[in-house]
Amino acid sequence: MLKYNANLKHSACRLRREMTDSERALWAGLRGKQILKVRFYRQKPIGSYIVDFYASQAKIVVEVDGSQHMELDKERKDAQRDKYLKNKGLSVLRFKNLQVLQELDSVMEVIYQAVKERL
Repeated sequence: MLKYNANLKHSACRLRREMTDSERALWAGLRGKQILKVRFYRQKPIGSYIVDFYASQAKIVVEVDGSQHMELDKERKDAQRDKYLKNKGLSVLRFKNLQVLQELDSVMEVIYQAVKERL
């Protein structure tokens, strides 16, 4: 089990209640072990971060990025976060909000293939 900052539990709970439309759409395809019977968690604390979706069995993190992730400062923070997660042995998949909403089947296929490779 990966350790996390216990102070993030309340924030993670709030984020689960306040998911974006793209996160809700993706969660509909991830919940209930729909991909190769692998369980995904949403808004999961890992270390000092809260990831959008996490499959512990496949060691995969899925992030859904809004437009704010295009800002230079946010891109640097995302790169630092991805490096931390990869150092923990996790694979990080990033998708843009619009991509999830407009190409959900393609996004799900990428996630399916990543899970299949990691099992």
